[in-house]
Amino acid sequence: MSYGANMFPMTFAGGSRGKWHVEQSSAISGPALTRVERVDAVPAHFQPDAAVWALRGVAGHARYVQAAEKVTLDAISPPLGRPEAARAALIPIRKTAAWWALSQDERRAIFEARSRHVSSTLKYLPRIARRLYHARDLGEEFDFLTWFEFASEHIAAFDELVGMLRRTEEWSFVEREVDLRLVLTV
Repeated sequence: MSYGANMFPMTFAGGSRGKWHVEQSSAISGPALTRVERVDAVPAHFQPDAAVWALRGVAGHARYVQAAEKVTLDAISPPLGRPEAARAALIPIRKTAAWWALSQDERRAIFEARSRHVSSTLKYLPRIARRLYHARDLGEEFDFLTWFEFASEHIAAFDELVGMLRRTEEWSFVEREVDLRLVLTV
């Protein structure tokens, strides 16, 4: 499969190998993933050897943000891979059929006008780096793979961030969510 210049395919492979140790794995909604010891994040789509599971997605252009929001996010969002970011969270999410039956403008209204997904999360940047990988169009079991990286001193801020998002109207459309908390071991 070929991807454009601004498209970033990623495979998150769970198993006994990988640079991220799984500290905790919780099924927030729906079934859990099979428990694994480690997760590796590899910038490609492949079937890793000895992986118990592999989640694939593609990061690319922003789909739910408006131009002014994108400018703000681009200005304050830190890059992934910062040396101090020894903690990570991988949160795969699948939304309900009702969410996907909505038009784009209806989803946008829930996402930002009512749930304030972008505006209420800005205060967590640049402490927390994030990237959203779209998986639905690839036929994967999750619609989105959300990847976060942060320093150990920002664990409480990250917990506050995800707690706040889980209380929004937008999250009422989540039918499956798994929360994996990871520690860098390299």
